[in-house]
Amino acid sequence: MAQGVAWMARALGVPATIVVPDNASAAKLAAVERLGGRIVRVPWEKWWAAVEADSERDLGDGVEGYFVHPVRDEPVMAGNGTIGLELVQQLDDIDAVLIPWGGGGLTSGVASALKAVSPVTKIYVCEPDTGAPVTAAIANGGEARPVEFTPSFVDGAGSGSLLPDMWERARPLIAGSFAISLEDTTAAMRVLLQRARIVAEGAAALPVAAALSGAAGSGRVVCIVSGGNIDSARLAQILAGNVPD
Repeated sequence: MAQGVAWMARALGVPATIVVPDNASAAKLAAVERLGGRIVRVPWEKWWAAVEADSERDLGDGVEGYFVHPVRDEPVMAGNGTIGLELVQQLDDIDAVLIPWGGGGLTSGVASALKAVSPVTKIYVCEPDTGAPVTAAIANGGEARPVEFTPSFVDGAGSGSLLPDMWERARPLIAGSFAISLEDTTAAMRVLLQRARIVAEGAAALPVAAALSGAAGSGRVVCIVSGGNIDSARLAQILAGNVPD
């Protein structure tokens, strides 16, 4: 998302300031800076508060300009929806699609498109068990509630709460949710790299971990591997069989 905004700003010849939480990987930040984006790092709690408030205000550091919300903007969700359309163009009879959940924008876009063109396909959300508010909401009869959250190397998914409007949008579109351990996440990252030669960041590996466990059932199961931004030092730890901080 950040790299896409930075790329488009460069193409348009306008400056882009990317506000990131302090647990964002150095690989992500370096990619944004290569595209000309200016990075502003803030504590995770302050970043999430801005996401919840749908505003860039009170972030300081000279942040100003047109605010592109990473989750709520409908054009962003529409762009995500093209993934669902491409899946149906490329594959027949998709039984299930597994999607990492950060704030709900990716899920809402993909699931909305699939509901229109392949309504029999089930959509499942995948979260780290260090912060799985969708899983908690489903267990609570669909009512959102705060959960404990611990930031980890899975920096693109998981949180302590849901954005109410995004949950209401996504809730009727999904069939369930899976909370994935960090150990299973790193195991999936190793499988992706060693067998498929795909470097996946933590959030991107969550769907693969869920699929490998059999949680989504049999049949044609599609995993959205949503990014490959991971620091080399952390990747080395994971390949060695460890769970990084």
